[in-house]
Amino acid sequence: MRFSTVGCLIILTVSIGIKADGDIVDRIKKIGTVCVTGIACESDVDGDVNSDMVPVTEPVIADAASPVEDNYKKSCATCHNAGLAGAPKLGDKEQWVTRIEKGIDVLYSNSINGLPPAMPAKGMCFSCSDDDLKALVDYMVDSVQ
Repeated sequence: MRFSTVGCLIILTVSIGIKADGDIVDRIKKIGTVCVTGIACESDVDGDVNSDMVPVTEPVIADAASPVEDNYKKSCATCHNAGLAGAPKLGDKEQWVTRIEKGIDVLYSNSINGLPPAMPAKGMCFSCSDDDLKALVDYMVDSVQ
């Protein structure tokens, strides 16, 4: 432990040692330092697999969500999961009935142009095209049918 004074501020520096489990360290190594199933490992000059490379027996594949789901999570979920500012909740049939009765074209128009005072144009998905917004509306409507 070390104390130092800077002006009227006292700074306390504490060093703690954390011993990482070797298995954890192996799992979080950067790509290029591990062997991955289905991809050949680089060999040393003598033909042996690089001793620093750790074989990985099961490749990890990220759970790929659809672009519509990604856009929903990034731009719509904040309001439509919690029902903020009167937004109908995803999957809540009762809240969507009157909106669906107005017709899909009205829902598309509201998502593109906004619905003052609460929903801005494009519903916060400023990188979305009109077709992306229509797909988002379809995604939310499908959640109640």
